[in-house]
Amino acid sequence: MLLSLIVGSCVIAVCVFIQIFGVIELSVRVKALARFGANITIHYKKIWLMVATVLGIFGIHAFQIWVWAFTYWLIGALPDFQMSLYFSTVTFSTLGYGDVILEEKWRILGALEGIAGFIHIGWSTAYLITASTRYGPFTEGDHF
Repeated sequence: MLLSLIVGSCVIAVCVFIQIFGVIELSVRVKALARFGANITIHYKKIWLMVATVLGIFGIHAFQIWVWAFTYWLIGALPDFQMSLYFSTVTFSTLGYGDVILEEKWRILGALEGIAGFIHIGWSTAYLITASTRYGPFTEGDHF
């Protein structure tokens, strides 16, 4: 169990860095994207900026899921990378079908991924709300 906690803590730390740097980079790129498209009406431009933001957030989470999957595969918790990626995806998203389970000694690691995924998805939701009111189609005064 201690090994699961140590490995999980390390992967969580890596994913926090991915989240922070990913959101910073996404913010920079969306700002740059906002400077283009002078011929597009402002309403459609805002929609496209939000599409880019959502896809960026999706990419950040995909990268985090792959880090967890690589960890499961590396430590031998699951037999192959494809199963590790599947397990990581349903665990990070807290969907958890239960059709693939970890050996008893790694189950805490899977639980840690579920908790971390829940936190990261919540963190991204807060970012999306901020983005949608700052430069998206829901800026103050437009619809409220």
